[in-house]
Amino acid sequence: MGATCHACIGGTNVRNEMQKLQAEAPHIVVGTPGRVFDMLNRRYLSPKWIKMFVLDEADEMLSRGFKDQIYEIFQKLSTNIQVVLLSATMPTDVLEVTKKFMRDPIRILVKKEELTLEGIKQFYINVEREEWKLDTLCDLYETLTITQAVIFLNTRRKVDWLTEKMHARDFTVSALVSSVITLAGNEAA
Repeated sequence: MGATCHACIGGTNVRNEMQKLQAEAPHIVVGTPGRVFDMLNRRYLSPKWIKMFVLDEADEMLSRGFKDQIYEIFQKLSTNIQVVLLSATMPTDVLEVTKKFMRDPIRILVKKEELTLEGIKQFYINVEREEWKLDTLCDLYETLTITQAVIFLNTRRKVDWLTEKMHARDFTVSALVSSVITLAGNEAA
């Protein structure tokens, strides 16, 4: 089929994004309202090629003041594209968007008690000094049988630093960051 996908997310390098979009027009766009809106306005993102638009955390985006941008994005997109809105909750704002911009939307609701995945263990270790955290983490990896893990950090800088250090110690890791600013002013990561 040859469908291409592009993550259009704020907080990433705009020039790199524009170069990628110039090289290949995506059919599937997963993104944040601000960056998608910006790339559409700059005409680096072409609505005529987009067949699917995915907006994660729609409830959060609407509550953080992105409603106008989300509406403008939908005005620019073709009316026959497939839209996927992911949301932890279904407030009236999200329902309003589904009614206004989606044809025959299907709502998949998961009960709160079903959100916990089987076999997932959570650990919290209070490490007194910042400089001991990397060694503590590596000790855990060497002591326990860990096939997959998710580690939450509170800044993008820490994510980049930890990714680099884990790679240097021959651990296979991938970084996933969000550009959403928390109330405390830290970058979520």
